[in-house]
Amino acid sequence: MHPLSLAVTVSLLLATACAPKQVSVTTPARPSKTMQDTGASNNSSTTASTPSSTTSPASARIAESDTTARPLWLKARIAEVLAERKRNPITRILRYEYGGQTVYYISAPCCDQYSQVYDTRGKLICQPDGGITGKGDGQCRDFEKTKANEKLVWQDPR
Repeated sequence: MHPLSLAVTVSLLLATACAPKQVSVTTPARPSKTMQDTGASNNSSTTASTPSSTTSPASARIAESDTTARPLWLKARIAEVLAERKRNPITRILRYEYGGQTVYYISAPCCDQYSQVYDTRGKLICQPDGGITGKGDGQCRDFEKTKANEKLVWQDPR
């Protein structure tokens, strides 16, 4: 194999490894038309009412958006993300209560990179996940267990 072809192949493999697919699961609540047309019975006497479709709990986990004013450093960070090419997975910024203070969690752009937690002044507190072990930098090992009041502040709309 030509060295250039090998380099392109390796680059493609690395790019796809860092680009996890986002999956949304949708479940229809009504029987399919073909089932109705064939006269098949699903014993509808005990059918519960459900919305027309449901989505996976992972996408519905964050129910409330943060509408408070964003600090200037956070606005600047959002502008930096928007100036870069779109990431996969997209960047999300979440607000939590952690260690008796309000903190901002910025998701990692990919793979073995660290997610970051900042205080309200923009000072890096820790990197709770990511890295080669997936366990972050070890500075806030209890973050996942003790964070509270999750609110979506921003996510890349692209």
